[in-house]
Amino acid sequence: QVLLVESGGGLVQAGGSLRLSCAASGRTFSNYAMAWFRQAPGKERDFVAAISRSGGSTQYADSVKGRFTISRDNAKLTVHLQMNSLEPEDTAVYYCAARHLFESTYGYWGQGTQVTVSS
Repeated sequence: QVLLVESGGGLVQAGGSLRLSCAASGRTFSNYAMAWFRQAPGKERDFVAAISRSGGSTQYADSVKGRFTISRDNAKLTVHLQMNSLEPEDTAVYYCAARHLFESTYGYWGQGTQVTVSS
């Protein structure tokens, strides 16, 4: 298992940037693929971005391609989400998630961090 804690959320104007961080615990962080999800008020939780265990491959939701970048540092047990050209539609609570080698779904979640983009 892994414990995840997000940070870095805040209020920014449209067109601005924000960098989210996810700190993980445990010695087996490299056994987990990592991802970011987000949930806007009154909406369902949506996939945002994912990164493989080694960081060698990534994938993004169409809505954030070209604007967001996911990265990880296994030595520091951290995952980041660099968000550029933010839009009001990006406003949501952002969650860090982990999927173990032998899992088919993301079963471990952080507490979430609020991102608000004003127009």
